[in-house]
Formats: sequence, structure tokens, C-alpha cells
Amino acid sequence: MRLYSGTTKALIDDSTHNRIAAKLSDAFFVHFRYNPSPTEVNSWKNSIRAVCQVCQEAELLNTGVILELQLPLTSRRLDCLLTGSDDTPKPNAVIIELKQWEKCLQASGPNEVASWVGGKMRDLLHPSAQAGQYKMYLEDCHPAFDSDDGIALYACSYLHNYVCDEEDVLFAEKFSALLSSFPLFTGDGVDRLIRFLRPKILRGDDGGIIQRIERTNYRASKKLLDHVAAVIKGKPEYVLLDEQLIIYDAVLSAALEGQRGRKKTVILVKGGPGTGKSVIALRLLGALCAKGLNAHYVTGSRAFTQTIRRIVGTRASAQIRYFNGYASADYEAVDVLICDESHRIRISSNSRFTRAENRSDLPQVTELINAAKTLVFLLDDNQVVRPGEIGSANYITEQAVSRGCNVLEYRLEAQFRCSGSDGFINWVNNTLGIERTANVLWNLAEDFEFRICSSPEELEESVRAKVEKGFTGRLTAGFCWKWSSPNPDGTLPEDVVIGEYRRPWNAKSDAGHLAEGIPPESLWAYDPNGIDQIGCVYTAQGFEFDYIGVIFGKDLTFDLSTSQWIGNPQASADTVVRRSKSDFLTLIRNTYRVLLTRGLKGCYVHFLDKETENFFKSRLERAV
Repeated sequence: MRLYSGTTKALIDDSTHNRIAAKLSDAFFVHFRYNPSPTEVNSWKNSIRAVCQVCQEAELLNTGVILELQLPLTSRRLDCLLTGSDDTPKPNAVIIELKQWEKCLQASGPNEVASWVGGKMRDLLHPSAQAGQYKMYLEDCHPAFDSDDGIALYACSYLHNYVCDEEDVLFAEKFSALLSSFPLFTGDGVDRLIRFLRPKILRGDDGGIIQRIERTNYRASKKLLDHVAAVIKGKPEYVLLDEQLIIYDAVLSAALEGQRGRKKTVILVKGGPGTGKSVIALRLLGALCAKGLNAHYVTGSRAFTQTIRRIVGTRASAQIRYFNGYASADYEAVDVLICDESHRIRISSNSRFTRAENRSDLPQVTELINAAKTLVFLLDDNQVVRPGEIGSANYITEQAVSRGCNVLEYRLEAQFRCSGSDGFINWVNNTLGIERTANVLWNLAEDFEFRICSSPEELEESVRAKVEKGFTGRLTAGFCWKWSSPNPDGTLPEDVVIGEYRRPWNAKSDAGHLAEGIPPESLWAYDPNGIDQIGCVYTAQGFEFDYIGVIFGKDLTFDLSTSQWIGNPQASADTVVRRSKSDFLTLIRNTYRVLLTRGLKGCYVHFLDKETENFFKSRLERAV
């Protein structure tokens, strides 16, 4: 999809006669069925006028141009793509990322700067990083740029309102490699921009290059699939053991067999915390890519997805996506979808943040089933912690059967978290009243360390002591305090207050600009500085640490007089869960189950409610 294509001569004419914004708006409405915002229309007017002036000055009048080209299988759109030939004549295309920024400040991230956008200061990708990512994505996912005789692709950014000097943060030393590969041009650098563009597209485009781009469907390149396979293979943390390997082999065989059948194949892999679902999922991604299959690893968690992307690297992250990213995918555009944390599948991919052009009328699971030939769903029914998360095994099976899919099911039993203790997981389930098990008491002499701390200070000191010895650890809490946006200087308000103890939550997903040393919400579990903030279930779910600290709030308490768990919505600051009515108790139990089972070696807990603490203590025993 694109909103405009033609020659630069026609574009200049449309811009000169003030027609371009109207043409783009009309094309936008035809495709998305609603009008673009006034802000976007003004952006088109200003940025395209600047591009036209450059093309006129450079005498690039027969060059091909595409505006607002949608990247395959994403909602992202390129601002401008110029096409033409060099003296060879080799077909070329140049991405121009257009910005109306006027000023930037330093940001702590390796690829970020801060700028005033959307009414506040935000940490944003450096324009060269953004242009470079678009180039890499097109080369990996658009066959027109893939093969040896494909269109050669270049990328740059043009900040046409920006005037700066060599000391500007945009040209800081940490961006030198980016700027060398994907140069940035400002409003006073038009001559440099022309020298970059002219040799690549001087001979223009008779329409053949544009047609080649517009008529080619999405397909992951073999180079990308080989790269993903090599990255996963080189990660020792993705080694499989015992039952994990057995299930992996069975699922891999079923997934490959599913590619040869006439019917779609849906494979369910059920398992509790620590049974290795995510390890299996990532190994499947690597193995399937190695066999030349276009496989995607998908989840519903922003934090989990972004962390996996950081671990496997920028290029491999093209195959790591979100559940809500398939609303507009072509039928069976992907060979295999590996859906991790499938219990987080929602009723719909739409939310209040979904742009109108990305909204879908289909259930989210239907979008996923439509998008692939074979699907693997890895899930734990007792990890649903939010209303609208409906990805139970029964629901997925019902939807798959109703669409004529072959359905296979596997179960993981062996525990690889909590020092390999099935007993601790079962004890947590029993104690929280989630599931009756034989593990009524927990023996404190077990290898997995469980400790109740008398204060939040003791809790934090215990976890930090382990981190200082080289272990991983995080502090978490029930969502019982408000969650504020960052202060104007990018620091985090200390929202979690217990007496004299004061700590911030991890940064919100829409935090804007963050002070140096504070990781974004999506990397709280991965960045070592995450130990300085308190995480909630939404940032901790899916991760594991050597030691986990849990502040057990008053949103869930145990009544010793009635021997019942009580859900207390008034003590919750999670407005969505608080409104879940009869589901509140189930969701909040699952929340603490998730938090208590994040540890590999130990779990430390501080209870705000004394009666609940006493109940847990009554479920502990010491070795004789």
C-alpha cells in the first residue's frame, strides 16, 4: 500500500498547485475509510514541499517517487522513496525519512535522542537509526530488494526545519557509525543532500522500478531466515533438556508436516511456569528458519517482545512480533506462527491506542489462524491476569476446530524454574487456592529459598545482596499504588510508598523522555538498572530471575476466620482489573502466582497484610 506514486516532476507540479495534501488525503480515506488528522496533513504539506525544492535544485525531474509506502506486514509507512538508475545503469532506490524537528536533546539510549513531539519531550530513535531500520527491513522482507539483481537500496534522513552545528547532539560520537551508513541532512545542508542523491538516481525511472516495488508481495528473504537461525543456534541459554527436547522434536515434526497438508495445523503446548515454553518457542523459530520456512515468534507482551528483540539483535527482530500485528496480513502470509504466552491472546486486536486504519472486525485468534499455514500456541491457563485475555486451551481449540484445522496437543510437566521444584509451584497453587495439590506445606530446607521479610527494606536488601554477588534479581509488587508519568526532568516519581520506604515503579510504556540510567518499561527486566525500580506483573510476566522479591499488597488477603481468600478491588490501582467484577479474585490470584514463580533460586516476600502473612507462615515447615 502507498498513498502516492509517480514522477518527481508530477509531484512538484502537485505541490506547487497545492494539490498534494488533497491527493494524499483522498488516497488515505480510500484505503483506511477515515480522514487523516490535520496534523498529518500539515506535515505532508511542509515536508513534501521541502523534498520538491531539493529535487528542483538537483534537477531530478524524471525520478520515480513513492510517498507513504507501507512496510510489508507492519503498520509503519516510509515517508518518501525516490527511484532511479545510476550510470551503470543499476536500479536504485533511496529512503528519505522526513522530520519537522527543530531541536534535540541528549537521551540515554544508544540509538535515541529527545525531541518535542506530540505535546511533550520524548525519547525517539535517531533519524539515521530509523532510516537504517527501514532499509534493513525492506531488504529482508521485500523481494524487490532481496536478490543479487534486485534494486539497490540506500537510506538517509532530512530534517528540513533543523539548523545545527557539529556540536549538536544529532552528531554526537555515539551516532558516528549510523551517520556514516545512513547520513542525516538538515535544512542548511541541501547541497550535501543533493550530492548524496544525484549519483544514485540521476537517470530517472521510466516506471519499471516503481512497478517492481509495488507489485511484489511480502516474503522473508533467505538471508534473513539464515541469520535468525544462526543467532538462535548461537545462544547457549536456548539449550533444551529431557522432556523439553522430546516436546520440541514432536512439535517441530508436526509443524513441518503441517506445511505439506491441505488443512491448517494448530499445535497446543501447555505447561506451567518454568517448564520451558519460551525456550522451546525460540528454538522452534531458529530450526524452522534454518529449513527455509518463514516463521514468526509472537507474543502479547511489549516488555517480553522487546527484550527478546534486544537479545537476538536488530535484524533478527523482524521475525519477532505481536499478536495484534496480523489484522491486515494476507491469508497464509507466514508459514509458521509460534505464539508464546498464548494465554494473553485478547478478544480483539483493537485497543484505545489502535489507530483507526489498523482496526479489525475479526477476533484476534482468527487473525492469527488466517495469517499462517501452521500455528503453535504455548500457554498456561493460570497466567491470565487481565480482563480480555481469553487465550485458554479450550478457546483456541474451539476456534481452530471451527475453522477446519487439525489440532494436536502436548503438555510439559518437568519444572526447570524454582530450582527444578515442582513442589514449590504446586505449593503456591495450593496456598493461593488456585489448584488443590498434595503440596500443602513448603519445607524451608529445600534447595529453593523462600523467605518472608519483615519490612520492604529487608526485602530489597536481600535481593540486592544476591545481585551484588552476580545473580540476577528484581523487585516486584502487586498493582496497589498509582503509576505516575515521569517528572519533567525524566526521573520517576516514588509512587510505591510503605511507611518510610519509597520507590518508583518501572517507567510507563508512554513515558516520554527518561533520565540517564532509567531503562524503558520494555527493557526493565533486561537492563541491570531495572533493580532500582519496582516492577508489576505486566513487566515481570514471561521473565525469570535468579531471585525475585515480591511486595504482597492488600488487593488480595486471606481471612483466617473464614479460611477464604478475599479480593479487595478498593486496594488495587489497576483500573482495568478493578472493574472486572466477579473475575477480580481469579485475576489477582493469578497475578501473585505469576510474581511468586519468577525465581530460579529464591523468592523473598513482604506482606502488607499481617493475617495473610500468618497464613503463609502456617504453610511452612522446617526440616527436623
